[in-house]
Amino acid sequence: MLKADHRQVEKWFGQFQTSRSEPKKSELAQEICKALTVHTMIEEEIFYPAFYEATGEKSLHHEAEIEHDGAKKLIAQIKDSGPQDDYFDAKVKVLSEMIKHHVREEEKREGMFAKARASDMDLKALGEQLAARKAQFMGSGEPPLEDSNTRRRVSSSTELRAR
Repeated sequence: MLKADHRQVEKWFGQFQTSRSEPKKSELAQEICKALTVHTMIEEEIFYPAFYEATGEKSLHHEAEIEHDGAKKLIAQIKDSGPQDDYFDAKVKVLSEMIKHHVREEEKREGMFAKARASDMDLKALGEQLAARKAQFMGSGEPPLEDSNTRRRVSSSTELRAR
């Protein structure tokens, strides 16, 4: 499911880059931002803590969360702007590049996804949990504000360190 999310966002980034229509670009940017917001939240809330607990891969876990933090800042700027902003296209392009890098890191041979498959993680149950949480966020319209996500991630990380 996480890889399918990656492919969908890549497709939308491609459409954004080739579009000449400001309304279409605005629509695509909003879709990208919503999808990435939900995707990062379910990874941080469910996948990353499970990955860290199962593998103990501190550096991969922390790098992924830092990459998410950078993307979330740019997503907020894009959501607050539009094609009328001189920097709108540049912001979306930089976000695209950040996400491409992040996806390569997660999906590469020694990346998080490969290490998760090699661990004792119950990927089927985890996938069901991710899908249910994603459906919950998508069905409610807008995902929760970052503050609740940040608190959730911090408490999850604290719980993991305590184990």
